[in-house]
This record gives sequence, C-alpha cells and structure tokens, in this order.
Amino acid sequence: MSDLEITYRGTVYPWHCDHMGHMNVMWYVGKFDEATWQLFSGIGLTPARLREERRGMVAVDQRISYRRELRAGDVVLVRSGVLSVGTTSLRFCHVMEDAVSGEVCAVTVVTGVHFDLVARRAVALGREARTGARERTTGFDPGM
Repeated sequence: MSDLEITYRGTVYPWHCDHMGHMNVMWYVGKFDEATWQLFSGIGLTPARLREERRGMVAVDQRISYRRELRAGDVVLVRSGVLSVGTTSLRFCHVMEDAVSGEVCAVTVVTGVHFDLVARRAVALGREARTGARERTTGFDPGM
C-alpha cells in the first residue's frame, strides 16, 4: 500500500452511526466519494475543469468490501490509487484504515467513465488526465 496516496482524513461522528453503533454504509460511500474527488483533482480532473468543459465522471461500477466496523470517535484515513487507465475510463481503488491502528476497515474498487454532459456519451480522457492517472497507477491488489 506504500504507493497509495492519502486522499482523505476524517473522524467518525455519532451521527454517522446506525442503531447498532457502527458507521452506516452511506458514510463509507461518502468518505470514499470525498477521496475520489481528491484523486481526480490530483490527476487534472478538477471540478472547475469539468464544469468548464461540460464533462463529468460517472461511476458505472463500485464494489465495497467491509473488513472491520468503525464506531463514533474512530479516526480514519483513505489511501487511493489508479488500477487501470482506459481511453474513456479509470478503474481505481480506495482503502479506508483506522488511522491509529493502521487496520484496514474497508476497500472499494470503482470504475468511472469520462462523460460529455451535453452529448450524454462517454468521451476520451484528455492527455493530462491520462498522464496524471498513469502516474498514480498502483500495483496494489485490492483483493476484489
């Protein structure tokens, strides 16, 4: 995991927890989503650029493996990396860890497609984004 970059740091708050006292799945997805935008910005797919070019990134597949429950007060971090770069798509992963123990709590693998918001179809990633994504390609095996 040493080549994965930290893309999120945060805390589990009581309102993130369900009736069993564990962080609810919606918050795992939310924290992974925040990490996604950090990863995208790092490769050149900034929100401003996407708005300007009338482009977007759409998730077409997301798989999550929950490994350990999180509770209120836990401090977490997410590490991210690109698994593969296609003409119009990226496949990337996030690993959520307990920031104190280093224990892996959840892993997600996402396939995102670069999308023309006007034409409503997939379009090629720009050279800058492809280069930035390749620079963040990892050999990490998310086990999914």
